[in-house]
Amino acid sequence: MFSNQQKVIKLITFFFSELLATATLVFLGCLGCVDNYPGFEPTHLTICLMFGFAVMMALNIFMCVSGAHINPIISMAAVIYKLLDVFTAIIYVIGQLCGALLGYWLVRISIEDKYLKNPNGFCLNKPGLDIGRSFVVEFISSFLFMLVVCSIWDPRNKHLHDSFTLKFGFVVTLLAFVGGNFGGGSMNPARSFAPAIYNWNWENHWIYWVAPTTASLAATLIFRFGFYKAEEKVDEVFITNIISEDKNREEI
Repeated sequence: MFSNQQKVIKLITFFFSELLATATLVFLGCLGCVDNYPGFEPTHLTICLMFGFAVMMALNIFMCVSGAHINPIISMAAVIYKLLDVFTAIIYVIGQLCGALLGYWLVRISIEDKYLKNPNGFCLNKPGLDIGRSFVVEFISSFLFMLVVCSIWDPRNKHLHDSFTLKFGFVVTLLAFVGGNFGGGSMNPARSFAPAIYNWNWENHWIYWVAPTTASLAATLIFRFGFYKAEEKVDEVFITNIISEDKNREEI
């Protein structure tokens, strides 16, 4: 019984960690998109930097708690890597969706509509090209994004995690900057979900679920079964023999 209680507490902790991490991302990222505030005029670059820095902050705070996935496609990949079981991944995704809604709601109650050029379309992801090309750009951006995630999980890179949050934030900035004008640059269904449901605007919204999800599935499977290499375990007998040989040399 005690063990079950611990599992429930752990799942609740994971849920609120992902909720607050995703709320941090959406609140700070979308707040940087406010486009009619006196003295502040966001550009495409500043918006991408805002989202990248928001990812950095969320990772710094919540990575030690739940891993700070902040993104359903990362949680899905974690299942393939057997880092999460399916039920826990579902808890993660629910937390991410609720967190995105919370973050966006906080933005909307913080900023009056008069400071938004398009209140009913604020922070919505929209295709910059026709639907087909936008889908391709969003797919490629999400594919590259997930290759980075998979490389982080590779044991061969565990000694390269210094300043990890900074590096990852700039990866998000780069991909959003390159893909934003063409496909929307979301790479995150939860981030796109909150503005869509708040404004009840579902035009071409499917792109921001189907493209990232299929890209995540493809990238994860390719990296996991094509490039991933488990950490090699050194034979203890072999090590013992080496130590013995060294001692013999010293005695001689």
